Amino acid sequence: MDWVVRIGLVELAIGGLLGWGMVIRMEKPEWIEKAGIVAPRRILQVHLDYVLMGLILIGVGTVVPDLPKALAIALVFGTVVNPFLFVPPMFHPDVNERGWYRTLSVLSFIAVSVGLVAAAIVGPG
Repeated sequence: MDWVVRIGLVELAIGGLLGWGMVIRMEKPEWIEKAGIVAPRRILQVHLDYVLMGLILIGVGTVVPDLPKALAIALVFGTVVNPFLFVPPMFHPDVNERGWYRTLSVLSFIAVSVGLVAAAIVGPG
């Protein structure tokens, strides 16, 4: 499961780098407006979610090395997509009414739910 841990570390790094978005939001809010961001609070949400999802992958990849590959792939998919789902509403708050967004949200949450329940069932290796 080294690859799951590695992806978790990448997500953690992305979350850490997005902390700079928080600094910009506080120190240079005009830059946020120029970027077309209409819902700047979403920056905090995507920042925190990438940190949390990265920690989840690091934990699961370390503690449950015997998780079946298909379930690990589902979990990785969900943890990559879930935080990203905060990005489109930064620019278009009504995006959650669009079919593609709703479908991707449901698939992502199912993937995380199935992956985490499977990890709990498989347990430590």
